[in-house]
Amino acid sequence: MRLIWKLLRKHVSLFELSIFFIANLIGMVVILAGVQVYTDLRPLVTGENALVGNDYVVISKPVKRVNSKAVFSAEEIEELKTQPFTLRLGEFTPAQYQVYGGININGQSLSTLMFFEAIPDEFMDVKSKEWKFKPSKHKIPIVIPRNYLNLYNFGFSQTSDKLPQITESMMKDLELELKLSGDGNTQTFTGKVVGFSDRLNTILVPYDFITWSNKRFAKSEKVEISRLIIEVVNPSDPALLSYFREHGYVPEEKPAESSKALFLLRVGVGVIIFIGVVFSILSLIILTLSIYLLLQKNIEKLENLRLIGYTTSAVARPYNMIAITLSVSIMILSLWIISQLRLIYIDYLAESTGREIHGTMALTIVCGLALMVGIIIFNIGIIRRKIVEISRKR
Repeated sequence: MRLIWKLLRKHVSLFELSIFFIANLIGMVVILAGVQVYTDLRPLVTGENALVGNDYVVISKPVKRVNSKAVFSAEEIEELKTQPFTLRLGEFTPAQYQVYGGININGQSLSTLMFFEAIPDEFMDVKSKEWKFKPSKHKIPIVIPRNYLNLYNFGFSQTSDKLPQITESMMKDLELELKLSGDGNTQTFTGKVVGFSDRLNTILVPYDFITWSNKRFAKSEKVEISRLIIEVVNPSDPALLSYFREHGYVPEEKPAESSKALFLLRVGVGVIIFIGVVFSILSLIILTLSIYLLLQKNIEKLENLRLIGYTTSAVARPYNMIAITLSVSIMILSLWIISQLRLIYIDYLAESTGREIHGTMALTIVCGLALMVGIIIFNIGIIRRKIVEISRKR
């Protein structure tokens, strides 16, 4: 092996190998980065932690006169559940008592009357481990619309120098003093914001808390439902819009969401991976040409080595070692680069989406190993084939 290497290394071009290394590194990084980004983003557009998926429509009835209540009857709710456009239906359960809330920011106190609502957890667009209520702890987890925070930052905070603009993470660190009163009972709780909703324009608390608190503070056990949330495939379905018009239901405006998000994500990642594949193919072509040129330069030595009894495997071994060393180095460096890039964007994603990113690099590592093995097998194959061709010509 050492003797053969000494004979053949004179015509090894470091420049050509460097070009292959850089081109293949770029290709490998782009491909694996596409896989990793898709792995990290996929839970945000599918599954129970999704930002988008099927669309949700919140409907209510118009208020027609003073002192009237625009509520849904049990028959209307059951009829909606049976419609072909309805995948799931959930009810907004309101708190039937007074809620008075206060917060202290930089020594400046803000307080106001509030309201609470709850919906089934499967309709929530915010998932949190803190989304549970225990009466013994007197702590209420709360989800508020993201635009409420924007109203504070660009509205209330502009009216006083003592009210600073605050981030979502800062808001989650604040504690709200909540006083609940009704049916002759009054009790103080601590409220904690655990997330920000882009889908629902209301102040949400756990369903278990609403059930518990209505029994404790409400004068009446009967809960009237004034809003519904419906999961549908297509919110622009003519049958859906026609049904709403016929029954006088009013769909609420919501931030733009689309079930096409996953498709767009796949297309975007697919383009990234395609570019990476192109780079990798080009680098393989460069390597193939480099090996062919290197073998051609050493053709006389290779012929002599075969004549004196060296096997094809022995003659090919130095070139195989070059290919294997380069491929392994490229894979290791690619995974390291992606791990560093991931550290940069993972915190940004979690902060901007309000969700914890639990993805791993397992799939990326498996894909990297598969690509590395494929490239090595390809390289070994073309090296062996060329040496066999040289032997036959002799």
